[in-house]
Amino acid sequence: MGFDNALAEEIWTAKYRFRPAPDQGDASFDQTISRVAAAIAAVERDDIRDLWRDRFEDALRDFRFIPAGRILAGAGTERAVTLFNCFVMDTVPDSLEGIFAHLREAAVTMQQGGGVGMDFSTIRPAGSAVHGVAAEASGPLSFMDCWDAMCRTVESAGQRRGAMMGCLRIDHPDIESFIDAKRDSARLRNFNISVLVTDAFMKALAADDDWPLVFAGRTYSTVRARDLWERLMRATYETAEPGVIFIDRVNEANNLAHCETISASNPCGEQMLPPYGACLLGSINLARLVDRPFANDATLDEELLGELTRTAIRFLDNVIDVSRFPLEAQEREARNKRRIGLGITGLADALLFCGSVYGSGHAIELTRRWLTTIKREAYRASALLAKEKGAFPAYDAAMLERPNLASLDEETRALIAEHGLRNGCLTSIAPTGTTSMLAGNVSSGIEPVFAYSYTRRIRQPDGSKREQAVEDYALQVWRREKNDETPPESLFVSAQTLSPSDHLTMQATAQALIDSSISKTVNCPEDIDFESFADIYIEGYHLGCKGLTTYRPNAVTGSVLSVATAEDTPPVVAEPPLKQRSDTLDGTTYKLRWPDSAHAVYVTINDIETDGGREPFEVFVNSKNMEHYAWTLALTRMISAVFRRTRDVSFVSEELKAVFDPRGGAWMQGRYVPSLPAAIGGIIERHVGPQDHAAAQPRHHQAASAPVPKSCPQCGAAALVQAEGCATCVECGFSKCG
Repeated sequence: MGFDNALAEEIWTAKYRFRPAPDQGDASFDQTISRVAAAIAAVERDDIRDLWRDRFEDALRDFRFIPAGRILAGAGTERAVTLFNCFVMDTVPDSLEGIFAHLREAAVTMQQGGGVGMDFSTIRPAGSAVHGVAAEASGPLSFMDCWDAMCRTVESAGQRRGAMMGCLRIDHPDIESFIDAKRDSARLRNFNISVLVTDAFMKALAADDDWPLVFAGRTYSTVRARDLWERLMRATYETAEPGVIFIDRVNEANNLAHCETISASNPCGEQMLPPYGACLLGSINLARLVDRPFANDATLDEELLGELTRTAIRFLDNVIDVSRFPLEAQEREARNKRRIGLGITGLADALLFCGSVYGSGHAIELTRRWLTTIKREAYRASALLAKEKGAFPAYDAAMLERPNLASLDEETRALIAEHGLRNGCLTSIAPTGTTSMLAGNVSSGIEPVFAYSYTRRIRQPDGSKREQAVEDYALQVWRREKNDETPPESLFVSAQTLSPSDHLTMQATAQALIDSSISKTVNCPEDIDFESFADIYIEGYHLGCKGLTTYRPNAVTGSVLSVATAEDTPPVVAEPPLKQRSDTLDGTTYKLRWPDSAHAVYVTINDIETDGGREPFEVFVNSKNMEHYAWTLALTRMISAVFRRTRDVSFVSEELKAVFDPRGGAWMQGRYVPSLPAAIGGIIERHVGPQDHAAAQPRHHQAASAPVPKSCPQCGAAALVQAEGCATCVECGFSKCG
């Protein structure tokens, strides 16, 4: 089995290829697959071991099932590493001796390749009395600094630094300092941080009540719930952190609520775990399961999806018995509950293949259908494994009344009632950045496509660089199937063109069918207003999400994606101040009749007076047809933002006129117009008139007021993509959660 592109082969060589000596180890990716399948099948009975080794190999071929990177890199190598991706450490004691004992445990875990999460809410607030030594406590943030320093020092397995999640309850007296901690761009850089938000707080917020900050039964102060929430939202708006975990919902929906309480998550947020909890991960690649991509009758093979789900459950269950564990307590916890995290990748590409726009009603319907199949087959497979090998030790029949099991069909519930379950939790949706690249650059996890194409610069042994074009898997298939026909923008949406609500709706749809949680980033435009941004979290809570992470380009973390390096950057031209709006503006309203719409569309363009004459300042598109409301509102906001920031706006009409509607355009005034956006582009062109391109040309290179892009710590390129709670470099493949 070969690779479709050089990027995938380089990632395999750097991260997953076992090569202890030049003439030993994996000579090809086929040998990597054979190594992993044989290692995971080794715990099967002698009479069926070869059967399952072959089935595991078959699932791994063509990247239909992709185990997490730690399994690919470590299984069958005899290396002293764990095959589990993530851990949550034990409850941190409120004593100096206990705190540093737990710091050591976290260091040992990261040294063997595990990311860790901790709840620091059990540490007394800053300024509290430390009895017996006549001193004051320094508070949880000071000890988080110790964890951060440790993480910078300890190199984890797999050539990457350790990743950590730090959590603090919304009622902890130091919560305000925690919320603002990452405003210091040099502090807690090895942490993702999240606030544990309770249902009680959300009720206080809705009622505009006061909120007590409490530790060990003592109320230290009282704040207005709305003020505290705004502080949290402001920090997230301006620095992209903290994230939010709705911790009561996590525990309420937990399959294992009868034997554990959860107070933290792993670094990327897809696994909410109890003390010493551990989880291993794997993903079914939906993009490889669609028959006849882009055809009118394209469908995902649900029979194959069910078969892969059953195989993947057995594979991941076996990993529990194969893996090493950094700590004995982690091994006891894992074997007692046998928690696994089967998820998906390639969702956005699979939706594209089926002609479905990410975030649309059809996409929601397909996502729900596919995840329902995975959920049903996963629980049935686990019940049959319990029949064959025994239920997990902590199984309790009362689990059938837990939300995730109560919603199963009666046949599956009857199977569980008869045999129990082999695994306490079965599904989650994890980040798949690097393994998605390995699989031909399929869309990552549940995320939309971030960039359909970009150029990757590769440093050669002699110090020179070569450029390599990288394309999303769906775009590659489109070009092959459609003979390089230009893909329709209406279908090929990206993380940058979607609204936050599109992101949120897809996450909430998936969460309803997932046992644990989802690693997902809601990308927001830089110019989103604060109130709209804060509403994302309220909406996410009411939609049933367990946690939320957003990303808006900001001065601390920089822009989300740039593929230009410093040596490629053109000279910077100073940018004039943003055009300011006066109370009244002169403008023109144009009436547009579109054959597919029962109501006319009205386009209003307002101008401002400048030294150079009249310039367009804003545009409004209105119609009684509410079908157009969301996209016309988004279109007008974006066009108005362009009008206020640049003088040469001719490209706006040119871009709109190039948009075509796959349902067909219309003949207007003797010429064919390919879409309603194209018709609006024609109106803008008519209103603006000819532009002086030569005079305005330097403005294409303005960068003075843009945030500084974030550079990759491995290759130095300004090319980090923020998605699924992790930063991934699109140039060298570096990936880091935290």
